[in-house]
Amino acid sequence: MARLKILLPSYFPHTVALPVRITDLNYGGHLGNDALLSLLHEARVQFLQHLGQREVDPETRLGIIMADVGIEYKGEAFHGDVLHIQLAATDAHRYGFDVVYWVKNQAGKEIARAKTGLLLFDYNTRKLRTMSEEMRQQLVGI
Repeated sequence: MARLKILLPSYFPHTVALPVRITDLNYGGHLGNDALLSLLHEARVQFLQHLGQREVDPETRLGIIMADVGIEYKGEAFHGDVLHIQLAATDAHRYGFDVVYWVKNQAGKEIARAKTGLLLFDYNTRKLRTMSEEMRQQLVGI
């Protein structure tokens, strides 16, 4: 299999700082891949809130669903590290967009790069929905 390469955008409009907890470690004593994905999820929720969006609106049941994820590991993170996760929305299209993540520790050492493909989803009908112009402007305008 060819190695995954995540291309970084030139600008990241939002950064989230999250600590590596003891429960985030695997048997190797460093940040586990499953824990990193959970931290990326938390960072994405905060990023969407920054944009005035939610993963799911509890009243309308309109939201976002993850279609795919790719993670390129660059270094280890350990208990007590604070991860600085930079986020940017990219590749907006009719039904969704991507979020690119650049993860570094408190010393600036690169830990990982990741990308999630997000689709707009109507949880009532269980079908994709199209992106509003307002949302497109929020994503592109940052």
